[in-house]
Amino acid sequence: MTRLLELLISCVIVAVLFLVVAVLLPSSRTLTESVETNRRQSIVFDTINSVRRFKDWSAIPRYDPAVQLRVSGPDAGVGARIEYSSEDSRIGEGSWEITESVPDTRVVYALENQQRGNNKTMAFVLRPTGRNNRNIEITQTYNVDYGWDLLGRFAGLYVSRNVGDDMKLGLGQMGNMLASVPNVDYRVEGSTLTDLAAVDRPVENLLLVSAGGVERNNQIIQDSMKSNLEWINRTMAANNLEAAGPLRVITTELGRETYTFDIALPVRTRGTGGAAPAAPAAEGEEVAAAPVESATTDAPELTGLELLGPVTYVRTQAGRAAKANYRGFMAELDNVRNAVRAWALTQGYEVTDRPYEFYRNGIDAAFTENGEFEVFWTLRAQP
Repeated sequence: MTRLLELLISCVIVAVLFLVVAVLLPSSRTLTESVETNRRQSIVFDTINSVRRFKDWSAIPRYDPAVQLRVSGPDAGVGARIEYSSEDSRIGEGSWEITESVPDTRVVYALENQQRGNNKTMAFVLRPTGRNNRNIEITQTYNVDYGWDLLGRFAGLYVSRNVGDDMKLGLGQMGNMLASVPNVDYRVEGSTLTDLAAVDRPVENLLLVSAGGVERNNQIIQDSMKSNLEWINRTMAANNLEAAGPLRVITTELGRETYTFDIALPVRTRGTGGAAPAAPAAEGEEVAAAPVESATTDAPELTGLELLGPVTYVRTQAGRAAKANYRGFMAELDNVRNAVRAWALTQGYEVTDRPYEFYRNGIDAAFTENGEFEVFWTLRAQP
């Protein structure tokens, strides 16, 4: 009887000590980690302000590559949400959803997971730092409330080991991921680069000429484009074809001394769709470009063509592409292409194949400040 009484007293003492310690423990926890990157602020913010690259920087897929992820809500900003489900008991099920978004400055996620606590948030704050503010410091802060969940308060003793380690791992992966993005600010004030978007591209029939490597001299490049376009004009005339969209230039490589590219023109049998474009140009002149909208439906395949000189026939596949509009000199397009690629990567896309531009107002205007272009880069199909 005495031993039983002693056991009961011991249990009461332990319980009292547990309650006293639990009450004295913090009812909430805050963890902060940071990393620095030399990427542009727009790139860093857009990456964090979307859940589409969550799989590339979060620690969760690192622990379980087979984790199931589901994106919902808008592409970016408040309401963008990603849910995860894993058979790994350490991960389980949960979600991250953006609840606050301050442009280029701050993004806050609300977290739901199987760990103890309520009102869990993960905030990312961006601050220019370094020499001439060229770098961006990313500060990640985790907050959780335990209230009167006494077991939760004890769990808070270990939050720096589980959540804190995940934050360090995630920020490290984010830094490495950002380093792979071209460091071009596609939202710089005053830029004539506009209307960045992912768009659907149809099946098209192209007449194409490979210019090969041309000396990086504007006049030589311009003359090469016109000469090759003349072969396309002749081939169109020989086959009763008309332009189904603007002239495009497809870049293979822009070297220090040479520019390797193809020129192409979407075509269709004359009179088969839309308002008929102008007749093929005479030698030395440019073909009039039909509005691009005339090529938005899949074109029937062309057969039995008589191909003249270096002209080849190419039938493209339907797919998605990153697209932007640009006004300015043709010589500036290499930076524009990198800007389009940078934007695509922040949105969770992967570019593939070669970039290309529609020369909206022709070859001559492209070599002036009044050149008008639509810049495209094909996106790899996502699973």
